[in-house]
Amino acid sequence: MADIVEKTGKTVEEALRSALLELGASEDQVSYEILVQPSKGIFGFGAKLARIRVTKKEEVPVAAQQPVEAPMEVEQEIRQEEQPMTENVERDDSLPLGRTENFLKDLFAAMHLDVKMEREKTEEGYVFNLVGEKLGILIGKHGQTLDSLQYLANLAANRGLAEDRIRVILDVEKYRRRREETLKRLAMRLADKANRIRAEVKLEPMNRHERKIIHMALQDHRRVSTYSDGEEPYRYVVIVPKRLGRHEKEKKSYE
Repeated sequence: MADIVEKTGKTVEEALRSALLELGASEDQVSYEILVQPSKGIFGFGAKLARIRVTKKEEVPVAAQQPVEAPMEVEQEIRQEEQPMTENVERDDSLPLGRTENFLKDLFAAMHLDVKMEREKTEEGYVFNLVGEKLGILIGKHGQTLDSLQYLANLAANRGLAEDRIRVILDVEKYRRRREETLKRLAMRLADKANRIRAEVKLEPMNRHERKIIHMALQDHRRVSTYSDGEEPYRYVVIVPKRLGRHEKEKKSYE
């Protein structure tokens, strides 16, 4: 009966060397199957060692080494069974959406998060709404972590593409929609404050998308106007009472 061992290592080669040493065999005397591919993990989470199963081939008497013809169907089945099983066997990396889903699955697996993905096509792009428990870690302060993950997801989706690129939008249980409504209410409240105190009101630094929400919320306001000031990543919106007229044309920016 053939000898079988399972070994781990930082690489497949390292695991194989360890198995050969234990079996007292050379590489041409064994066959092996990769059970787990090595991985460095993502953001420091989920690093994996390579794991392989190594089988020492049985020595066959010379008289029994005559070739035996097998039907083509049987030969194909044997070849399929000899293929090592990996985590990516059913995954499709050929299309942008497939690459996006695989990137996210790998990320959540590395972070040990159970996440359900709901995909929706909108005018802005493909929205992946992430649903699960304790997903606040994916949002971060004011969505900063979510924005970073969205950037990486877009890089994964459009890797190597010069044309037909897609836009991926990540959301966590409709967080972005709730955040947008919060920003609109904040804009109206601070517009009233600026008009009441007759002075500019500066908001906290925001990303470009959130600044645009503030500008759009107040673009038709009768008593205030807005502009952006500062340098990234500390750029912020300023709300100005129209009665002040402080060099509005020179400073006004919606970026």
